[in-house]
Amino acid sequence: MSELLRIALVAEGPTDLEIIQAALNAVLAEPFVLTQLQPEPTPPDMRTGWGGVLKWCEAAGQRHGGALNTDPTLAGFDLLIIHLDADVAHAHYADCGQDIPEKALTRGWGALPCHRPCPPATDTCTQLGQTLRSWLAPAAPAPTTVLCLPAQSTGAWLAAAVLPPTHELLAGLECNLKAESRLGSTAVPKTQRIKKQRLAYRQHAPSISQHWEQVKRCCQQAARFEQDVLCAVRHSSAVQTTAPSR
Repeated sequence: MSELLRIALVAEGPTDLEIIQAALNAVLAEPFVLTQLQPEPTPPDMRTGWGGVLKWCEAAGQRHGGALNTDPTLAGFDLLIIHLDADVAHAHYADCGQDIPEKALTRGWGALPCHRPCPPATDTCTQLGQTLRSWLAPAAPAPTTVLCLPAQSTGAWLAAAVLPPTHELLAGLECNLKAESRLGSTAVPKTQRIKKQRLAYRQHAPSISQHWEQVKRCCQQAARFEQDVLCAVRHSSAVQTTAPSR
């Protein structure tokens, strides 16, 4: 593997990039560069939110029919992270457009809504992961693909990092659909309040790197993300070590 780990990110929005990058800073010992593939200004048919992730996955499957690490357009990356907040499991395909439910049926996409009783949040995340994989078909995640599925959002990881361990918002955090919005509300003291804005998330994201162990204690999906990232890095390193020199 090259000295600089090259990571591609498909995410719902720019605030998610700030959180995921901070998490990677805590997880990875080696230097890395994170490139956000989605959302981006072009092409114009993409969008922010989970609908943008769906469209990126659909386009990937139309472009390439194998494992994502063999897609020529992704050849410059060692890892690919695809992010969806677990609250997407409560969404409907019609939220993305009137034609999407019929397309989902025709293409055999996984069900939405697909949430499960919480706790545990892992059951919903497992189901949502299956739905995400169906969006990619006939392409498929590779051993170097990481599905990042924070419950119920990346904002939960930020809350776990910045709030005192005894704060009431952290109780049942991964099952709280309103945790991210409450972090920016009067539910927390004004000095700890964080609105969902990229600048605010960027300013506070280093707390995730500094308090990653606390984040993992509060958020099982953060611990799963760490495990999956490290596994993907090991696989990428092994592949490059055994690859024939040119």
